[in-house]
Amino acid sequence: MDQDLIIIGGGPAGLTAAIYAGRAKLKTLLLDKGLPGGQLNETTEVENFPGFEEAIQGPELMRRMCTQAERFGVQILMEEVLDVEWGTSGKNHTVITDQGRHHASVVIVSTGAAPKELPAKGAKEFKGRGLSYCATCDGYFYRDKTIIEIGAGDAGFTETLFLTRFAKEIRMVIRHPKDDPKALRAKDRILVEKVQEHPKVKFIWNAVVHELKGNGQLKSVVLKDLSTSKLSEQADVNGVFVNIGHAPATDFLHGKLAQDERGYLITDAHMRTKVPGVFAVGDVRALSGQYAQAVIAASDGCVAALGAEHYLEDHKWLYEKP
Repeated sequence: MDQDLIIIGGGPAGLTAAIYAGRAKLKTLLLDKGLPGGQLNETTEVENFPGFEEAIQGPELMRRMCTQAERFGVQILMEEVLDVEWGTSGKNHTVITDQGRHHASVVIVSTGAAPKELPAKGAKEFKGRGLSYCATCDGYFYRDKTIIEIGAGDAGFTETLFLTRFAKEIRMVIRHPKDDPKALRAKDRILVEKVQEHPKVKFIWNAVVHELKGNGQLKSVVLKDLSTSKLSEQADVNGVFVNIGHAPATDFLHGKLAQDERGYLITDAHMRTKVPGVFAVGDVRALSGQYAQAVIAASDGCVAALGAEHYLEDHKWLYEKP
């Protein structure tokens, strides 16, 4: 069955687009290879999404957004998108999944980006239970605690400086010796100096996280000295923050939309790609992915849905093409 709009990805961006599209009476299909909700399904307490006086669990927030979208007639299917075929001259676009083919005049890509995972034993087990990939989301929960930061790029140093607002002590674990030019990848030297001079920050050089330990909740971290292979257990560490990059979920596009050098999708300020009728929103988008915040993703979804509504009137961009 042909749709007005197909949304690929059911995180905050995709679900917000679905809510707006549904309210506009657009025949809307949302596709997600798993349970809609994106990374927030793996987040415990969310305190910075507007409208909630008390913290809300990430999965519960996403469940409410799904219910809201379905209330406006949006169809949600758990199907994995394998490929796309863009239509030309006003013809429908085709989205190919593991269950079949779907057609629509407008497609919104909202597949997000996943943090690169820490390659250490116990990393999967303690994700959300002492191991975090988002300081903005979880830093508040580590007030007066001792934590470890993994990531020596600009993002890692920015995250460390942010965490000094809460933590008692932050140990930056760097996988190179102190005198190695590759030790600190951050290019913002002023930022690096601020972190190096901060009294709460300590550096552990030429080491990596070998293992995370605990019983349901992180209790200690085992570090490995790369020069001696000696293991040492940090028993006073309450949390680990990882910032070693993200990987946008764009493989299914097979290069059929423009990407930047990191693989994120390129759009204009109206979320439009260079393919007529195709939008990209949320963490998969170059300008939004650097922040990885649910409220920004939701804003993107709103803009794209409003743009989709206008596009469907005459299959022309409302404003000048990107």
